[in-house]
Amino acid sequence: MAKEILVVDDQPGICLLLTDILENEGYIVYTANTGKQALDKVTEHLFDLIILDYKLPILDGTKVLQRMEAAEIHIPAILMSGLAEDIIKEAEHYSSVKNVLPKPFNVMDVCNIVKSIIG
Repeated sequence: MAKEILVVDDQPGICLLLTDILENEGYIVYTANTGKQALDKVTEHLFDLIILDYKLPILDGTKVLQRMEAAEIHIPAILMSGLAEDIIKEAEHYSSVKNVLPKPFNVMDVCNIVKSIIG
């Protein structure tokens, strides 16, 4: 059975690119454009992985992670950021964060990171 991934980014182009990359690798991909949409989706469905942008309007990536942890929703996460070096320390505070993905990202890096986390 194919693994299911939720991609959360307010830039439609990033969601589309990650969807194409991951579907080509055999994953089922869902998307959300806001932190609120992401929280709604993770409360309704248990994903194998969430790829989450650090900077989102209103409810940013870390707030989404905090609320997931508070609700005891345990989904491995990859946190994306254009300032990846700056958020690595912050990401360590969340047990669900398995990797920090710098933007812009390399397609092969995305595939390798995802495979290393969920196979």
